[in-house]
Amino acid sequence: MKIVYTLIVIFSLWSCADKSNQTNLALQEKAQTQNTEAQDKAAILKVMKDQEIAWSNNDLEGFMKGYIKSDSLKFYGKSGLTKGWQQTLDNYKKGYPTKQHSGTLTFTINDISKIENDSYWVMGEYFLSREVGDADGVFMIIFKNIDGSWKIVADMSCG
Repeated sequence: MKIVYTLIVIFSLWSCADKSNQTNLALQEKAQTQNTEAQDKAAILKVMKDQEIAWSNNDLEGFMKGYIKSDSLKFYGKSGLTKGWQQTLDNYKKGYPTKQHSGTLTFTINDISKIENDSYWVMGEYFLSREVGDADGVFMIIFKNIDGSWKIVADMSCG
């Protein structure tokens, strides 16, 4: 009978240890996921900071480095849907031909949420301080990690 009790105790301890190991693994995976998401969000914010700087220098090509350079890019604004990187750049050049028109750009980020492993949406506000009159609005952009770089694949802005 002692052998049976001993086996029960050993099995119970082993079972607890196994659950403890599973819990530790789950906590490690959660921490790693949170760390990865924090790194992703920091990289996305860096792209957006670089865009603020480029725009504020009236460097529209530099601003567009944050976008996927592809015909698959979609931009939706008050003028409707624009498809493609080049058409989006052309529209920016037409709408903001000089530093007086582009002004100084500031983003306020209200939310960055993971959509799936390699995609996030970013919701926020933009503000242009400029000589021809200030402008502001809201946006929702979708970032996707493409070959190790975070790029905007879709942008909906209205102001």
